[in-house]
Amino acid sequence: MTKFILASVSLAALVLGTTVWAGGHGGNPAVKARQAHMQLYSFNLGALGAMAKGDVEYDAEAAMAAASNIAALAAFNQAAYWLPGTSNAELGKETRALPKIWEAGSTAGQINEELATASAQLAAVAGDGKAEMAAGLGGVGKACGDCHKAYRAPAN
Repeated sequence: MTKFILASVSLAALVLGTTVWAGGHGGNPAVKARQAHMQLYSFNLGALGAMAKGDVEYDAEAAMAAASNIAALAAFNQAAYWLPGTSNAELGKETRALPKIWEAGSTAGQINEELATASAQLAAVAGDGKAEMAAGLGGVGKACGDCHKAYRAPAN
């Protein structure tokens, strides 16, 4: 499992690094990196959500892989791409990040810790069965929703 998590983190770093490099060719590199990070969350959550809803058959190995990827992403150091000056106030439609994420009193760091805890718990049970995996998604979904509600502008 440790090798798998290391491979997942390495893959995430490669994807994010490539995105940052490509970001230099249009758009803010920090914004592009965090958007790539969020897309990786979405991709893996989508696989688990489809299993939980019964849209695809539950597959313990695939569930464990997706949950481990989410846990690795939550543990990934994101400081380099959550930079002040990269909100929608400064960059417009390039990002939906609200400026208040960087303000004093922001709970974004706490929410990220909650996501890391919930995703580790999900990774621990994702292979135990569909019901266990689906229940584990609750904490991850709550953390994601809490952050998006507070710190992400609505889509236009």
